[in-house]
Amino acid sequence: MRSRSRRLVVVLVVVVVLVGIGLAAVWGLQRQLIYFPDASDVPPAGDALPGARDVTLETADGLELGAWYLPADAARDTGLAVLMAPGNGGNRAGRADLARELGERGFAVLVMDYRRYGGNPGSPSEDGLAADADAAVRALVDLGHSLDRTIFLGESLGTGVVAGLQQRHRPAGIVLRSPFTELADVGRHHYPWLPVRALLRDRFPVLEPLASSDVPVTVVHGDRDDIVPTELSERVADGVPVLVERVVLEGAGHNDAVMFGPQVADAVVRLARRVG
Repeated sequence: MRSRSRRLVVVLVVVVVLVGIGLAAVWGLQRQLIYFPDASDVPPAGDALPGARDVTLETADGLELGAWYLPADAARDTGLAVLMAPGNGGNRAGRADLARELGERGFAVLVMDYRRYGGNPGSPSEDGLAADADAAVRALVDLGHSLDRTIFLGESLGTGVVAGLQQRHRPAGIVLRSPFTELADVGRHHYPWLPVRALLRDRFPVLEPLASSDVPVTVVHGDRDDIVPTELSERVADGVPVLVERVVLEGAGHNDAVMFGPQVADAVVRLARRVG
């Protein structure tokens, strides 16, 4: 009996050690599961987005980040600017088509890239992306665009970025494309066997900071999203106090072309008419 008890204790100790090692690995490597930057250099703004120019965002912690600025077409100028906060993958080159769609509708557009993305220095984190977004707001103001004439457009992880940003810099309106309630809820969907909430360092809440906001919000999401569960986007739309519109793109997944196309740009136009 004593021999069996000792073996059981040994087995339990081994299991506890292995679980501890696994959780430590997840803790240490989790940001590699959150951020998927394309760190390669991007082309000059005018090559990828006719009429655009390169601008530099200067962050509070001393980084210089590349971004693209597309001035409004003088013949179609709405007098409004759009700050595009991307998701967790790729870089600004993949957002050129949507920026072009917005430009054709009379918006000035700033397409930012976070630290480490698109040839930028630094390593991404929740605090780091917040600093990057603050720098983007300052750049827009320097370019002549006041916050009360600016719409924040957040994509996926970028919805968490702009939800926090609007607490520090109130915009005219917000478009959330494929939002989640908070990042932990996405993590629990993909890793149900892990104590995600306890382990997660970068939280990116969306619903909580918007629940007490009076900024007009439009929510756009697909109904076949395999990355951000549709019900999370629905909960955000149900929970924001000033919902202007809920746009459901039928048959659309998270990264389908339609999510970067004219239907999203048209949703920005409708929000602009409401807030302008």
